[in-house]
Amino acid sequence: MSCPIGINPLTWTNDDMPSLGGDTPLETCLAEAKEAGYDGVELGNKFPRQAAKLAPIMAKHKLKIVSGWYSSRLLERDADAEMAAMDDHLTLLKAMGSPVMVYAEVTGCVHGDKTASLDSRRRLTDSEMDLLAGRMTEVGKRLRAKGIRLAYHHHMGTVIETESEIDALMAKAGPEVELLLDTGHFTYAGGDPLKLARKYASRVAHVHCKDIRKAVLDEAKRNKRSFLDSVLDGVFTVPGDGSVDYPPIFAELKRAGYAGWLVVEAEQDPVKAHPLTYARMGRRYLSETARAAGL
Repeated sequence: MSCPIGINPLTWTNDDMPSLGGDTPLETCLAEAKEAGYDGVELGNKFPRQAAKLAPIMAKHKLKIVSGWYSSRLLERDADAEMAAMDDHLTLLKAMGSPVMVYAEVTGCVHGDKTASLDSRRRLTDSEMDLLAGRMTEVGKRLRAKGIRLAYHHHMGTVIETESEIDALMAKAGPEVELLLDTGHFTYAGGDPLKLARKYASRVAHVHCKDIRKAVLDEAKRNKRSFLDSVLDGVFTVPGDGSVDYPPIFAELKRAGYAGWLVVEAEQDPVKAHPLTYARMGRRYLSETARAAGL
């Protein structure tokens, strides 16, 4: 079974900075995603959140809903409260046939604060990590019972960002907590995505293919830029346009039998990075590279 290729609407319009692509209608995002050759898209802030409204829109464009980001607060509330909070989102994903939920703990996060250095994010104690992992395992079990896999998104500016934090969560959480491998975020955090793929390939439930402009990243780190400022500076780009070496990563995923989505996710300023142009670039590179790896 070949891996379908999707794209996140961040290419056109940004959830963390609604001013980026704010005037771009959903119709444009979907029409251009299809024109660029994608099989599906992830949810964004311009999508209707009722299946009765969303399903005919997606059918019109012949696109699937791949998944959708969920902001959890398991450090502040238990699994029962979290399941209640996500009920509408979960209902929509199930109705749209999405196989995974993109899941990230946002307690103490700073990635959406343009004034905050990434150094100011919250770090967890061992007991807090135990609490997070235990509650997340319970949520993962309940999601799996409903046919949805929990794909944990390590993300800059959040409590799970670095290799050691990912390792701690994966070690303490049960197998119901799977990993979203994000090549760009892990590179930004100072890690090697190939190493992460080798370590957790059998536990990867979802893949975000985000590339890095190394010179921009180096400058962002030197100047302790906020996450949003680094995005505006162009730290991210589509796969094949940056420093991430994808062929060996895909080889590891193939070895482990990965058959999920490969998603282009590269938030950029659409004024500087023409969305359709970059969507086509990412789709072409990802298709060629994944095919060569047997994915």
